[in-house]
Amino acid sequence: MDLREVTEFFRDAFGYIVTIGILLFVFFFIVSIQPIAGNSMSPTLEDGQLTLVTRFTYKISNPERNEIVIINKDKKSYVKRVVGLPGENIKYINGLLYVDEKAYKESFLEDGVVTSNFLFEDICSLKDCPDGVIPEDKYLVLGDNRPESKDSRDSSFGLVDKKEIKGKVIVRIWPINKFGKVK
Repeated sequence: MDLREVTEFFRDAFGYIVTIGILLFVFFFIVSIQPIAGNSMSPTLEDGQLTLVTRFTYKISNPERNEIVIINKDKKSYVKRVVGLPGENIKYINGLLYVDEKAYKESFLEDGVVTSNFLFEDICSLKDCPDGVIPEDKYLVLGDNRPESKDSRDSSFGLVDKKEIKGKVIVRIWPINKFGKVK
């Protein structure tokens, strides 16, 4: 066996190992693929679709209103939309979102989707939210399919802590005919 062949073998093997290492790093720390299970985000995201999620976004920034996020809560993964931010008082009256007493149109909702009325006190008691606003590092999240979504309106779900938010949904990758940015 020629020494050049051995050297070339190790050089090629090292290249493959580095490539695999980089791919593993990317998929463990930067992006991940998230399957959609259930209909709580319908019609924006449907059961069985696959999305690409950035895992690092919220390590360097905070979630913003209307972003679709992946939440790990009670050993389950949920996909929801951020509706309320820290320091805000959120309520729904007659199907309209109010943020600090100002009406806010949710353009992503399909016509005819109505959110049941609720006041902020229904989401967070004065004991837990004495200022009457969402506490620091907490978020109010809802599914786009409001009648069928388990979200912050549910007392067993409640407000979401920032550390429970694991990533931001950026692209639908499956089915291929619906490939594109998720809004």
